[in-house]
Amino acid sequence: MGQAAVQFHDRLLSLGLARVSEAAALASADFVGRGNEKAADQAAVTAMREQLNLLDIRGVVVIGEGERDEAPMLYIGEAVGSGDGPEVDIALDPLEGTTLTAKDMPNALTVIAMAPRGTLLHAPDVYMEKLAIGPGYKPGTVTMAMNPGERVSALAAAKGCSTEDITVCVLERPRHEALIAEIRSTGAAIRLITDGDVAGVMHCAEPDKTGIDMYMGSGGAPEGVLAAAALKCMGGQFFGRLIFRNDDERDRARKAGITNLDRVYTRDDLVRADVIFAATGVTSGSLLRGIRREPGWVTLETILMRSKSGSVRRIEYRTPVK
Repeated sequence: MGQAAVQFHDRLLSLGLARVSEAAALASADFVGRGNEKAADQAAVTAMREQLNLLDIRGVVVIGEGERDEAPMLYIGEAVGSGDGPEVDIALDPLEGTTLTAKDMPNALTVIAMAPRGTLLHAPDVYMEKLAIGPGYKPGTVTMAMNPGERVSALAAAKGCSTEDITVCVLERPRHEALIAEIRSTGAAIRLITDGDVAGVMHCAEPDKTGIDMYMGSGGAPEGVLAAAALKCMGGQFFGRLIFRNDDERDRARKAGITNLDRVYTRDDLVRADVIFAATGVTSGSLLRGIRREPGWVTLETILMRSKSGSVRRIEYRTPVK
């Protein structure tokens, strides 16, 4: 079979992707609560790269640790994998929540997604306004054109409950003060998170478990692609619009191939084909248990998902401490 005919066998690649996520979490274990964000991130990056290069893929990092001159490893455009097998796009965050890890706060994860080449948006490193809800709602239930209060009211009507029964996840930042005030004016509750908005968006997909119905606010655009990949597997709606603060950021978007700077992206615009997604808990949170130590052993929990089948696996990985 010629290289061009190699298929993206997501089922065969999925366990390998889980190993990549697990390796990054395991490498960051020694840095949980130790106050050193850079060391934790570097350990996760190095381990993730080593494991990726063991996979039989011809991968390109499209969402990574920054541009080539800004990051020593897993930079945007870097080739990864053995050089055999299917051509794939890789989106990753070796440690989503470096501050959470350093402070031993909830919901630090290692995150990676893989899809056929050319199907993940090459999002520039700018902000993105984000809106997400879980599965089971009609298209158009909430939109970016609505103001925050209208979104809460519309979701409550679709869910058949009061606005006071809605909980919205928002990143705690000064820029969100007006957003928070408007949401609270509807009677809705807000779950504030200090970091980790991929996990924040993923919470919407399992409201019965997490207690979160909707995600709103701005955060990194690359993390928006990762969040959309997760929701493509778990179910749910995601909308994103790039935010530009200056001409340099607009130029960055144009270099990434983006021509319509005002476009509202849906989940399936950001992730245009079947995707596989893995995340491993570093610190315990609503989605995953964090790294657990006992004499001679370390235990990790990973969520491994495939959009093609809609399968969601939770894997417990127990390994001897070397």
